[in-house]
Amino acid sequence: MATPCSVERGRGSASRVSETYTKKLTDLPTELLEHILCVPVLTHVDIANVSRCCRRLQDVCEGGGKVWAHQYRRRWPRLQKLHRQNESSDWLKEFKTRHMVCLQIQRTVVSISKRFFAEVPCIGQVLGDSFAEIESLGAPEHFCEDELLSILSSDRRKSLTLKYYAKKILYFLRQQKILRNLKAFLERPPEEQSALEGAVLVDQYCNPLADVTLESISVQMDDITDKVKKYLRVKNASHPSLRQSQGSSLVEDLELQQQVICALNSVLYEQLQYKGNECDYYNPLNSYIHQVVVRRTGIPISLSVLYMTLARKLGVLLEPVNFPNHFLLRWCQRQPRSDDIYDYIYIDAFGKGKQLTAKECEYLIRQQVTADYYGTISTTELLLRMVGNLLNIGKRGEGNEKSYQLLRDSLDLYLTIDPDNVQYLLLQARLYFHLGIWPEKVLDILQHIQALDPSQHGAVGYLVQHTLEHIQHKRHAVEPDVKTRSAPEHTHVQYSVGLIMKHKRSGYNCVIYGWDPKCTMSQEWISTMRVHQLTSGATQPFYNVLVQDSTCRYAAQENLEPHSAPLEIAHPEVGRYFSEFAHTHYIANEELQSRYPDDAAETQSAVQELYEAQSLGSGPSADHRAVDP
Repeated sequence: MATPCSVERGRGSASRVSETYTKKLTDLPTELLEHILCVPVLTHVDIANVSRCCRRLQDVCEGGGKVWAHQYRRRWPRLQKLHRQNESSDWLKEFKTRHMVCLQIQRTVVSISKRFFAEVPCIGQVLGDSFAEIESLGAPEHFCEDELLSILSSDRRKSLTLKYYAKKILYFLRQQKILRNLKAFLERPPEEQSALEGAVLVDQYCNPLADVTLESISVQMDDITDKVKKYLRVKNASHPSLRQSQGSSLVEDLELQQQVICALNSVLYEQLQYKGNECDYYNPLNSYIHQVVVRRTGIPISLSVLYMTLARKLGVLLEPVNFPNHFLLRWCQRQPRSDDIYDYIYIDAFGKGKQLTAKECEYLIRQQVTADYYGTISTTELLLRMVGNLLNIGKRGEGNEKSYQLLRDSLDLYLTIDPDNVQYLLLQARLYFHLGIWPEKVLDILQHIQALDPSQHGAVGYLVQHTLEHIQHKRHAVEPDVKTRSAPEHTHVQYSVGLIMKHKRSGYNCVIYGWDPKCTMSQEWISTMRVHQLTSGATQPFYNVLVQDSTCRYAAQENLEPHSAPLEIAHPEVGRYFSEFAHTHYIANEELQSRYPDDAAETQSAVQELYEAQSLGSGPSADHRAVDP
């Protein structure tokens, strides 16, 4: 780049001398050139092109590293924390490596949609082992996670299919990391296994997309501890718990321990209003420690973990008791490790810290129990009970995607802790078989069961036979029907995929993701749903719809009508079928379009007819508001 300049010298017209010279961009100092090349408008493509112009610009771009370091941090801001501020790196190499990982991840996510597309989203289909492709890229774990988070944080109405599978992959990758952490936790000596850390790992595994960390929970525990100390200082300013660092040593005197317990009860249950969740006992949130802290409610075992963690920070040792139907803590009133159940006071964290004798514990559950049930348990046994509660909630569920996910997650956790539990191995095999997922893994589980307990031969043999049939069926799967609007049997189909609808009778909002020219459900379903009472019965078109309440339904044409004011449908499976929400309708992704090739035009035409008048009607008033102050 050159700039011609004209300079006049001398006095008067007779002494005028003209001189022309040129100044190049490359003549500027390196620091100034770096500053120019770091302006926000320049992308990595621009910098790559600039560096090819000449040797000087190449040296500026690549020599000091400032230019490519700027591009790296601008492209991946979440990764800045992994690099020290003055760290010397080959930033061009770092950028190229990271960029290649981005492209590979995006290609993998796109390909998954083509391979795993399914019409029925509520069966609980899982992508499973195919996520190993991401792991096989050989990139650092945080690279993959950051790229998936970048996909998820893009425009919420676009790239819905890409986000749908990116979310599933991120869910899987984080769960694998948490399982590794859990296994490492279980390998530690018992005295190094904190109940709080174990509860956090359970929470993280069931909520891998949530921001749950041991550090954040510990900070909240410290805040509560400080409140207890403040209360305790008013009652006894010389109390040893106020002098010692948290959890460093135990308070020996029973009276001083009692003061801690009283202060803890006052702060936890009176000041902070923690309580047992009697109204919604079987809500899984009661078992997630971060939710217990935020919602200030839980079940006996989660509140007990919270309670004994706080007590230990204040110098009082409480031990977990696996009491039937109601988890308790015990507090020794005599010599430590006594075998006499009457040497202990039992604390009910669910009952606002109420202190019970051994006999009163039986009144609590209205049945007599043996002395064995009053013994303390290990952290591993505590986690098994906590996970067992979640497992039972999953089994009590409504058979939808959410309950199946909870059941799968809790089974994974339980069998990580107790890998040879035949009862739950068989349940896991049956669950996978029922959902039609991971047939090869089902066979592995059944083989393991047979080795552990040959008496299960009957149940194992039945599942093996049907799993092999399922594998054979998958190998010869029939291609799904392509439904064209021009087919004679489809002439009565009024609506198309992507339209936002309202159910006339039930009032729910939904989006169509499939249709049949007539009801294809069984006679039993038709009878149960009273389809014969409809005006056109089962011979009219029926539509697969994703409902706002996260359910999937099969609705008759006469019960549906286009929504007067189209809105987004907050259903977790929307991304499986649609690539974008276009304000008035959803745009089908490539896989759904291949099933219904004519519906895109039908939907566009219907939208124009349904909402064009509304748009025209609102246009002038909108313009008027724009100019009228």
